[in-house]
Amino acid sequence: MFFTAFLVVFLLPSCNKTSVRELKDGIIVYLGKDAINSNQSVRLQVVNDKIIHVTSVPGKSFPEVKSLMAVENTAAKPSFRLENVKGYAVLHTNSMYAIVSLRTGEVIFNDKDGKIILAEKQGGGKEFNPVTIQGKQYLQIRQQFESPMNEALYGLGANQNSITNLKGKDADLYEYNTLATVPFFVSNRNYGLLWDNYSRTKFGDVNEYKEISGLRISNKDSVAGSLTATYYMRNDKSKVVASRDEKEISYQFIPDLVKFPQGYSLVDGFVTWEGYIEAPASGTYKFMFTSAGYAKLWIDGNLVIDRWRQCWNPSSNRFDLPMESGKKHSLKIEWTPDGAESFIALKYLDPLTDAEQNRISFSSEVADQIDYYFISGKNMDEVISGYRTVTGKAPMMPKWVMGFWQSRQRYKTQDELLSVVREYRNRQIPLDNIVLDWQYWPVDKWGDHDFDPARFSDPEGMIKELHDQLHTNIMISVWAKYYVGTENYDHMNAKGWLYKLNIEKNRKDWMGYVSTFYDAYNAEAREDFWNQINTKLFSKGVDAWWLDATEPDICSNVPMDERKALMNPTALGPSDKYFNAFSLMQSKGVYEGQIKASPDQRVFILTRSAFAGLQRFSAANWSGDIAARWHDMKQQIACGVSFSMSGIPYWTMDIGGFSVEARYMDAKGADLDEWKEQMTRWYQFGAFCPLFRSHGEYPFREIYNVAPETDPVYKTILAYDKLRYRLMPYIYSLAGETWLNDYTIMRGMVMDFGADKAVNNINDQFMFGPSLLINPVTEYKARSRSVYLPNTCGWYDLFTGTHFNGGQTVVANAPIENIPVFVRDGSIIPFGPEIQYTSEKPADPVTLFVYTGADGSFSLYEDEGTNNNYLKGAYSLINISYSEADRSLTLAARQGKYDGMPESRTFRIIVVSKDKPAALDFNLIPAKEVVYNGTEQKITL
Repeated sequence: MFFTAFLVVFLLPSCNKTSVRELKDGIIVYLGKDAINSNQSVRLQVVNDKIIHVTSVPGKSFPEVKSLMAVENTAAKPSFRLENVKGYAVLHTNSMYAIVSLRTGEVIFNDKDGKIILAEKQGGGKEFNPVTIQGKQYLQIRQQFESPMNEALYGLGANQNSITNLKGKDADLYEYNTLATVPFFVSNRNYGLLWDNYSRTKFGDVNEYKEISGLRISNKDSVAGSLTATYYMRNDKSKVVASRDEKEISYQFIPDLVKFPQGYSLVDGFVTWEGYIEAPASGTYKFMFTSAGYAKLWIDGNLVIDRWRQCWNPSSNRFDLPMESGKKHSLKIEWTPDGAESFIALKYLDPLTDAEQNRISFSSEVADQIDYYFISGKNMDEVISGYRTVTGKAPMMPKWVMGFWQSRQRYKTQDELLSVVREYRNRQIPLDNIVLDWQYWPVDKWGDHDFDPARFSDPEGMIKELHDQLHTNIMISVWAKYYVGTENYDHMNAKGWLYKLNIEKNRKDWMGYVSTFYDAYNAEAREDFWNQINTKLFSKGVDAWWLDATEPDICSNVPMDERKALMNPTALGPSDKYFNAFSLMQSKGVYEGQIKASPDQRVFILTRSAFAGLQRFSAANWSGDIAARWHDMKQQIACGVSFSMSGIPYWTMDIGGFSVEARYMDAKGADLDEWKEQMTRWYQFGAFCPLFRSHGEYPFREIYNVAPETDPVYKTILAYDKLRYRLMPYIYSLAGETWLNDYTIMRGMVMDFGADKAVNNINDQFMFGPSLLINPVTEYKARSRSVYLPNTCGWYDLFTGTHFNGGQTVVANAPIENIPVFVRDGSIIPFGPEIQYTSEKPADPVTLFVYTGADGSFSLYEDEGTNNNYLKGAYSLINISYSEADRSLTLAARQGKYDGMPESRTFRIIVVSKDKPAALDFNLIPAKEVVYNGTEQKITL
């Protein structure tokens, strides 16, 4: 669709006729009674040439709202022009234009040449339904968009379903332990959409999952109406506690547990459900199987789900089942609960038409208006840059954050924590950060942020030793949680800053105390929270913050309506409206507090939940309390890729998984062998994530506790830790690129190889920066794995130097010592010297591995590491380029400077080619070795 210019006459709104009003930054279209969607209004505001902010309301009045996720746009007023074409208002920027139908309010976004990028559903696709929350009127909203069949979509935060391409998929966007919500996606058509809403939001299917009684079900004897449920003693299955017909499997939340038969114990029981399911109409039905403990599900004798999950944190697994009306499918479930509170449920969704399922749809429970940002770009990096234009740039993390972190649930004493760090240093295992998890406080003083003097007698001395003698940073766990009767509880309670429903219910946590959380939406409360942790922790030298349970997890495993009720009221309004943004506001308070207290020190925050805009508060996300099974490790690949493609660049996971099966607690024989191999594979994967962090419950995760130093497992994990530190010039430069140019470190394959459609659905490979293709091994005893090499370039095996043509799937070798890692043609990878911590010494010499076959470039970024002088220009860039035509390498003149910058350094250049492969060996004799003093050098190779 293309429009030529016409004279524009903009009218003031009238009651009966559609009219258009010009704004200083865009337009409003008021649909009158003559329009199909009469009495709706659509506003388009130009943020910049590539970003348009769209809001829609029923009626003609737009509410005055201040976005929590978006930052104030301080850029110069963007240029745009308007034109009127019969039946349409057209808004042009220098890069694109948007069309608004004067009959429907439908918005269509086009590139400069008139090609449609994204179109709202024909007819507008807007739905507004009034809803009353706490006596105030709001809207339930939905906006649908058309999407071509070949489109691929990525993002929306972190999921645990091994899904990267979200096209045709559904997502329930609400904060939960292991589920981080970012309502932003990016398309392979090079646009993104940011949905500005904080309430529970559904992407795709808007329907609620149903009990399976909505299907035609029958028991194992084919008697209609229910399934056969049999309850056994776990260790003696000849003892049946109860057998009964059940119309649903719905033990998903704590209130549901009373439905189990009397006499049955979750601690030592076992259950089977057997029978048949039949669809009332043909189509593809979507199922959600939620479980904790050991659970298996078979359809028609085929094992569909086989999971273990810790009892207190069930997981939900989804699967699709094509069903024909009149055709029965056998169903069998076996379940071994894993504790006094264990959960299981099976629910389903009816089929949607293909057209409905393939549309893009956002639906939110509570809103003032439909509110979204359309963001275009030449590539996905530009689109993600647009997301950060709207929600804020990601600052430079402290350099030590890029090193290795050791954590445990938990270090119980000061001596225990220090002994771990001393052991790392004695063994010369590189380390930068030790993490002190929860309960360093007296057991009944949660929220007072005090060290227990019986176990941490001299916290300031402990931190001083970490800093001055052990050259290690310390991150500490702080919660927005308070026990009744503590000093800070009484203070916050007196101010009216606490959520009180959990107190009124007198509900105890797993430690046996009544507690609640403070209202992070209250600016004064956030400031006071910072003052508390500043006085008790930051003033003692704590370096960084671990903000745990920021969903907020006031009470686990209760239904969504109760979760929302537990955090009412917020200072901004009902929790139904603001539910998803708690982590954003909690991080905001800590970030702003530290910047005010110590303006020159970089902030670092790790949070279990996330929301759009989190990156501007120097915060990272980890994937929550995942379990330690092979499939859980595999899920983290898609989880990290999806989260990173949601615009927040720093992500990590619990290497080894947080919770483990009982068979690993005192593992011997085959169980010990499997545990060690899984830890090895997980460390190998983690070494190539934006943040490299080990954490979990017993067994201990310290490298020397995984295996003795003579064990190949120990040697392999140590080798990958050392490789991470050798790669520090590469990794820290990626961090610099993230700050300077809104780069993404952990990259879905489609970001760099979108022209190769074979990469659209790859969910177990990713790019680590521009050069390294990472392929984790996620199967026990696997010594090879299938790897797809994109067709836009050739590839080198990192560890052998062997060259492969692109556009093929190879079976890559994966001995226990290595996972497959490939390097694309034209890569320049800087490696530093072996170091024990990131600030030990400057990167000198730098070994440049140059992989020939195509032109390439890399920009080496350096700064002072922990302060904010980089914001004042105190950093340097050395642009390095390789020319395939004359096989030359150019070290460009250095740009910028900073205190402590090496005035000269040595570059060792190792050339890898098809004809002369070179393994990753830092003892290789370089092709050239040059001393660089900041002036340009061109080196012929």
